[in-house]
Amino acid sequence: MSDIGTAFALAFQLIVVLDAELVDIVGRSLSVSLTAVMIATAIGLPLGAVVAVYRFPGRRAVVILLNALMGLPPVFVGLTVYLMLSRAGPLGVLGLLFTPAAMIVAQAILITPIIAALSRQVMRDLYEEYREQLCSLGAQPRHVVLTLLWDGRLGLVTVVMAGFGRAIAEVGAVFIVGGNIAHVTRVMTTTIALETSKGNLALALALGLILVLLAVGVNASAAVLGGVSAYRRA
Repeated sequence: MSDIGTAFALAFQLIVVLDAELVDIVGRSLSVSLTAVMIATAIGLPLGAVVAVYRFPGRRAVVILLNALMGLPPVFVGLTVYLMLSRAGPLGVLGLLFTPAAMIVAQAILITPIIAALSRQVMRDLYEEYREQLCSLGAQPRHVVLTLLWDGRLGLVTVVMAGFGRAIAEVGAVFIVGGNIAHVTRVMTTTIALETSKGNLALALALGLILVLLAVGVNASAAVLGGVSAYRRA
């Protein structure tokens, strides 16, 4: 019990003094995940809006596929990206394997379906609410998409936050394509796994606490924004 107490005390000390290694790992984690979220948002939000508004052959299949891809196994994504970026792979010439760029690609692939599927539902609910008004104004589908994206911006922020929460907590895919190289591709989740196996509980706990705080902060912000969005629509 005393060992656990000591580990927690050291973990808090690392956080308070802003240990250089801790700051480096947290900064890299945020950089990778935020970049992946921006890429996934740029793809997922328009895709979700288009699927919600447009009618086209196979639309139902696309909806089912997006919902199914929300549960993509991270290790499978990591393996696929690894094979694509390896020297024998079609993109091996880019030399991205075991770099932060490879980790960003893996995370973006994982969270794009999440953002697309959740934003489709948000857009679909808004479209059902405003359909008659938009039709009476003679709005074209592309104008409807832009209108719904703007009007549903608060709800969509919660969708993006959900994507960020998924990305920042990812370990399997980023470990495979990043290699967990010190000062290069080492992020919070992979460091927690490594340091725990080494018995360095202080650093692992410090990173775990930061990860929990980030998760709580993201979910609390999403809940507040979701409440604000619902209030404005009421």
